Amino acid sequence: MTSNAVLASRRKDAIARGVGVMTEVFAERASNAEIWDVEGKRYIDFACGIAVVNTGHCHPKVMAAVEKQLKQFTHTCHQVVPYENYVSLAERLNDIVPGNFPKKTCFVTTGAEAVENAIKIARCHTNRPAVVAFGGGFHGRTYMGMSLTGKVKPYKKGFGAMMPDVYHVPFPVDLHGISVNESERAIDQLFRATLCPSNVAAIIVEPVQGEGGFYQAPSELMSFIRNLCNEHGIVMIVDEVQTGFARTGKLLAMEHYEDIGVYPDLTTMAKGLAGGLPLSAVTGKAEIMDSAGPGGLGGTFAGNPLSIAAAHAVLDVIEEEKLCEHANTLGAKLKDRLESIRVETPQIADVRGPGLMVAVEFMTSTDGNAGEGNRTWNPTFAKHVKEEALRRGLILLTCGVHANVIRFLPPVTIVDEHFDEALNILAASIGFAKAQEGKCGKIVEKALPLVESVGNGLLQGQ
Repeated sequence: MTSNAVLASRRKDAIARGVGVMTEVFAERASNAEIWDVEGKRYIDFACGIAVVNTGHCHPKVMAAVEKQLKQFTHTCHQVVPYENYVSLAERLNDIVPGNFPKKTCFVTTGAEAVENAIKIARCHTNRPAVVAFGGGFHGRTYMGMSLTGKVKPYKKGFGAMMPDVYHVPFPVDLHGISVNESERAIDQLFRATLCPSNVAAIIVEPVQGEGGFYQAPSELMSFIRNLCNEHGIVMIVDEVQTGFARTGKLLAMEHYEDIGVYPDLTTMAKGLAGGLPLSAVTGKAEIMDSAGPGGLGGTFAGNPLSIAAAHAVLDVIEEEKLCEHANTLGAKLKDRLESIRVETPQIADVRGPGLMVAVEFMTSTDGNAGEGNRTWNPTFAKHVKEEALRRGLILLTCGVHANVIRFLPPVTIVDEHFDEALNILAASIGFAKAQEGKCGKIVEKALPLVESVGNGLLQGQ
């Protein structure tokens, strides 16, 4: 039997260091919300392959669909010899994506590819070059994807000039002192001082920022963007790569905005769409989707038949097992537990997120003399929570521009017993992080008199 340490060493020698890794746990097998590593240790998975296996690892229905397709054929390239399940999945997405208007779909392979193609389609439709995105947003690691992404390190650092005609405005986060009005004013100022709206092809936004920290876009912002796009003939692109497929308590997160009548022109999807197989899609208004000529969209592996079969099964499972409702139930339970921990944990600044797309944000704790204004980001606390949870058998992910957020992305199919076990590990891990911070505080407290003594001696010329 090999070990994680041996594999980690081999990985370091064989794989480019730019391919980051969040744990040195090497998976051997997985089932629903559980992963066993090569050493036989069991973990509860609250990462879900970054919001991919929403229906759990190796869901029987998804596995059966893939196995059935595997026996028929694995690849013809839809652009050469098409197949029926590609067409029927497009029909399902056209029906599912919010908006009461004719829609069409194209399939590609990754979330970044979906975003790239959405920008291509928007530019082709409008015959305009510029795109507006938001600070803290994440849209992929391709050149256009990272140009749209609102975070420099690690996504942009060292890669030279970004794509031209991409502009960023602040995303509203009350905790960080950015209001909806400030975001709207930033767009207005951009259009007055820098960029003519008649040159803008698209505005792209995540309904809940993923890598940025799980901040949900306020309804006021979404209405503002929709009205702005209507006024200036701009394509509204919504990136549902991380939010889609029961994650937020709706099949797609934009359903949360249906009551205010906001619908995107184009929607990008990936991750949870195919239950762990690579598949992404762009779905949108038919007249916009048809802007690109034949051959302008697609790809050799786009809409691979195995992934298409898996996606059909994923949609069936979400409906049959009522996973949207279950996501809301589990999310409420998780937030209640975090709020109870928050009472005795001043480092917890916020608990948030729709459905089972939940996050907790950590900031430095207040003391008797420090006001809220003196608090700052606490990535060390988040790191301690994540590392201690892993040691205890729970896989967590951090996120946020300041790396001070823990995000929770368990499979929506997780059983109650494992969910409760994970919450207990989480509580213990937060307690560990509090203790670690307390130790550091005591060390600093003991060191201060010595520092002051040395400083006074230096001032007195000793």
